[in-house]
Amino acid sequence: MKKIKVVVTGASGRMGQTVIKKVINDKSLKLIGATEIAGHKNIGLDLGKVLKVKKIGIKISENILPLFAKTDVVIDFTLPKATLEHVKIAAQARIIHVIGTTGFNNNQLKKIKYAAKHATIIKSGNMSLGVNLLEKLITQAASKLDTSFDIEVNEIHHKHKIDAPSGTALMMASAAAKGRNVNLEKVKKISRINTKRGRQKNKIVLSSFRKGKVVGNHEVVFSSADEIITLEHSALDRRIFASGAIHAAKWGYGKNPGLFTMADVLGL
Repeated sequence: MKKIKVVVTGASGRMGQTVIKKVINDKSLKLIGATEIAGHKNIGLDLGKVLKVKKIGIKISENILPLFAKTDVVIDFTLPKATLEHVKIAAQARIIHVIGTTGFNNNQLKKIKYAAKHATIIKSGNMSLGVNLLEKLITQAASKLDTSFDIEVNEIHHKHKIDAPSGTALMMASAAAKGRNVNLEKVKKISRINTKRGRQKNKIVLSSFRKGKVVGNHEVVFSSADEIITLEHSALDRRIFASGAIHAAKWGYGKNPGLFTMADVLGL
């Protein structure tokens, strides 16, 4: 059986390292390269040294062109600027691009959508099975609960998390907006602390907190004067995101170009 060739970008990051370990241990996959941004201190190092294991025989590279030209899949948990560079080359190479990067603006999202005309792109604000199942439950709940219920999305991440709200929080808010049949951009309210005085009727309030080493905790709260309904998800280990990304890579193998989500991958 032919192994699916994989390149992992952002190889030195928390997610990059987690994905690499998963790929190496998957018998249906073959890691052929790992990349980092130009000038990174780990360029040229064997992956084993970065992962603190025995020598692997693959050095971290800043030259993505030859790697993208010979791989089947790129798994990308980096930053928006880097991912946009990756997506252009992945489109030219007609390969699968699994994007776990978050924090894109609308203009950047349009560029990703355009690239999907030539590449199989699987993009999600969260790659875990649990969050994607929860997304569907949120939409269903929002469609059944009238506007007497306020909606809040609260999230906690580790102190190094850059984007706020996180991609997952925005996924959940978008799911709630879909259930209410409203445009999220028109009803979204970003707040670090919610107070009664600051509440606005028919708004979806997102609150972000950063502390410690929290992998990711998210809750969506529907509250009326008489009852509170809470849907929540806690990530205990970032391996769940790596597992989801690898599942997406396998699902995308052989698919035609297009822009897909984890909901497509999971058949939700």
